[in-house]
Amino acid sequence: MKKTVLPALALLALSALPASAASFQQCLSAIGARAGAAGVSSSVISRQLGGLQPDMTVIDAMNKQPEFKTPIWDYMASLVDAQRVADGKQMLARYGSVLSGVQRRYGVDPAVVVAVWGVESNYGESKGTRPLVQSLATLSCYAGRRQAYFQGELIATLKIIQRGDVNPDHLVGSWAGAFGNTQFMPSTFLRLAVDGDGDGRRDVVDSVPDALASTANYLARSGWTAGTRWGYEVRLPPGFKAGLAGRTKKRPLGAWAAMGVTRIDGAPLQGGNARAAILLPAGPQGPAFVVFRNFDAIYSYNAAESYALAIAHLSDRIRGGSPFATPWPTDDPGLSRAQRKELQALLARKGYDVGTPDGSIGNKTIQAIRDVQRRLGLPVTGHPGLQVLTALKRG
Repeated sequence: MKKTVLPALALLALSALPASAASFQQCLSAIGARAGAAGVSSSVISRQLGGLQPDMTVIDAMNKQPEFKTPIWDYMASLVDAQRVADGKQMLARYGSVLSGVQRRYGVDPAVVVAVWGVESNYGESKGTRPLVQSLATLSCYAGRRQAYFQGELIATLKIIQRGDVNPDHLVGSWAGAFGNTQFMPSTFLRLAVDGDGDGRRDVVDSVPDALASTANYLARSGWTAGTRWGYEVRLPPGFKAGLAGRTKKRPLGAWAAMGVTRIDGAPLQGGNARAAILLPAGPQGPAFVVFRNFDAIYSYNAAESYALAIAHLSDRIRGGSPFATPWPTDDPGLSRAQRKELQALLARKGYDVGTPDGSIGNKTIQAIRDVQRRLGLPVTGHPGLQVLTALKRG
């Protein structure tokens, strides 16, 4: 019990400690010296770091742990819903000429670039609101063993400001420092951002062409192979050994075919004899996929298979593809964002304080769901799934 409780208490204590103004300024002074040695001008350092105050809510955000791991069917339902697909199709058409140029230059499928944009910021609607310099400065001085990493990102941010690529007032993003339409970290921006609109600046915040081109450049540098797919859904033969699956366990496509793996409609596998892996994101009872090198390129953007699958599937849907043929192995499927808002509205109507229905599931919504489940005799999980939504709609 002590091994479980003490780390949590330590995290709470860290986030509750007031930041010493003197120690923070000392820390910033040392970072400023490093930034100066890295070529950042004294005027930029003084203007950006002088008088800066820490935002300790950033440390709270860093330490905050989710109450339970999101099931893959919940994750996919919220990221690849009808609205995001429809919006993605509109963006694919609106920026068609830009994306065609991006594809010629980098070889990356336009729908995949748009899907990254959709998942990362909902096509620019949710780019984050925290001032980057303040967030990264706070993390640089109070993030424990990760301080060195965030100090590097802060210095990278100062370099971006000095170059004049992005309006400093628009440098806002996530608590961890990701910013722009497709949420680049500052150091990644310096390495891989490109000018997509020809104005001489690399502005992934206010220029959609720059953001799309920079994202394509990232994927190309991560190993994207032009003219090939990320993968597709497959049907496994009876008795398939789940231990053979895994993103890194690649075999020639012919080897999988010899084992009896087929496309989901029973047709032979397609893709030549490229090396491929079998992915089972929900285990052997759920959907199965054969994935190629391009899946790994998407994976590199955020190093999570569920994330890569969401982008891959969203790109297929934006192109007009169908939902997965194999259902997720659950009796309580996940909800779209519209359904989550509906769930919250129904809870509010029943007197629960869940805040403004916005589709974002926080602790208040989870506690309300648990109370409803308890009253209705359902398993008390707090899971915002179809079961509780259906029960509430029935009254």
